[in-house]
Amino acid sequence: MSAPLLGHLDPAFVAMMEDVKTLLRLVFATKNTLTLPISGTGSAGMEACLVNLLEPGDEVVVGVNGVFGTRMTDVAERCGAVVRRVEAPWGNVIRAEQVEAALKNCTKPKLVGVIHAETSTGAWQPLEDIAELAHAHGALLLADCVTSLGGVPVEIDGWGVDAAYSGTQKCLSCPPGLSPITFGPRALDVLRARKSKVQSWYLDLTLIEKYWGEERVYHHTAPISMNYALREALRIVAEEGLPARFARTRGGCGDGCSRSTGSRSAAASGP
Repeated sequence: MSAPLLGHLDPAFVAMMEDVKTLLRLVFATKNTLTLPISGTGSAGMEACLVNLLEPGDEVVVGVNGVFGTRMTDVAERCGAVVRRVEAPWGNVIRAEQVEAALKNCTKPKLVGVIHAETSTGAWQPLEDIAELAHAHGALLLADCVTSLGGVPVEIDGWGVDAAYSGTQKCLSCPPGLSPITFGPRALDVLRARKSKVQSWYLDLTLIEKYWGEERVYHHTAPISMNYALREALRIVAEEGLPARFARTRGGCGDGCSRSTGSRSAAASGP
């Protein structure tokens, strides 16, 4: 972060932006073209995903089992969405059958939002079954991966997650200030088909993608030093390797919370 600053349109910085996107695709386990860091913390990533995918009147199902499911509900309501909360006691995960029941009560659900790893409790949420249910009802799956990315498996393409966001300061071991996001094909279709402008100019991905894409159209001044930091943090992740990193994270939380993908952790099972 103490490296000399470059202009945000300098060719050397532009080349570094491509490194960041490539490395983010690695940790997200995705081929999504629209994979980039939002200038802001993880909550900016949450808001970016919701304001770009939702329009007033859209029906949304949100899993609430901690602070950040509650926050997702709040942001979705501020987008004008009709939110159906699916609740579980703090420390527990959301069950797929709960999500299915909520989806059946919707007329035309637009999105299902869940917290992959609830920061406030440590609950580790299985995503594959919920993704299948969301798609069966014509909805997108949005995953909050703020605490999980780089520490436990996050398989965006493999699990069918349509959009996800994270933060730099958790398992990526980088200072706070950027929020990696990724949008898959279904999410992009929804973004392209919007009937109204994205309510936030600053977080409008139809504008931001033109800066991070081939066009390099100025949108805002990127936080240069934070992007330096993120690239280096991602390079460290890639050098260690994701399997080794996951094993180290699992060992660090002790035998009581080790688990295979799809089952509950000790933190998730409650007292």
